[in-house]
Amino acid sequence: MDLNLKGKSVVVTAASKGLGKATGLAFAEEGAYVVLSSRSAEELKKSCEEIIEETGNTQVTWKVCDVTNGEEINELMMFAADTNGTVDVLINNAGGPPAGGFENFSDEEWQHAFELNLLSFVRTSRAVIPYMRKQGSGRIVNIASSSIKQSLDNLILSNTFRAGIVGFAKSLSQEYAEHNILVNTVGPGRIATDRVAQLDQIRADQLGMTTDELKSQVEQSIPIKRYGEPDEFAKMVVFLASGANTYVTGQSLVVDGGLVKAL
Repeated sequence: MDLNLKGKSVVVTAASKGLGKATGLAFAEEGAYVVLSSRSAEELKKSCEEIIEETGNTQVTWKVCDVTNGEEINELMMFAADTNGTVDVLINNAGGPPAGGFENFSDEEWQHAFELNLLSFVRTSRAVIPYMRKQGSGRIVNIASSSIKQSLDNLILSNTFRAGIVGFAKSLSQEYAEHNILVNTVGPGRIATDRVAQLDQIRADQLGMTTDELKSQVEQSIPIKRYGEPDEFAKMVVFLASGANTYVTGQSLVVDGGLVKAL
């Protein structure tokens, strides 16, 4: 299958590690022109060099961007357009909010989670859609969480704002379909990233278990009986963001090995 991504301009946020980096790597393998962004110049530079070395695609670059800062978001999109001519694909991603229940968080912590995990997606989409409308095509894929289908214990901030992403994406997909701008949301299940390892550690400590014991227990609840790999998740994101996807929009789906029981 030809994904029609060679030479396409792609922006991936929160891309210095984890799912964002894996997604940037997958686009680079397809010959796309990729701009990676995150808050850390050091980590971005390292990840960019590693992707170029692994793929041989020299059209991979980076720019620091704090996605809670609207001005930096606008600068990121202008940088991508200046570097690669336009922006064809936006992959929205952001670090997950802290774990905890309702009584654990102050107004300030709720506000920060809102700005990081929902408002940032609004701002990046607002900044990129003019390029997509002008050229009559575009793809936006939001990386969220399996909580878009089933709430997760002790993750009230994620449960709240990831659901907001789904509503936002559905509205965008309806509003911009006539411009051939397709918008979808993908939620990872138990994918082997630093974020999941951190959450496993928190949960293991609460239960008085080792992380290995907890992981083994969780794996038994996954029909495929293992955690997913970042590249497995990235493949779904890349397909939805590619020219091979011509009719899927407004959808939210999970890449979870069958873990989520919700329909």
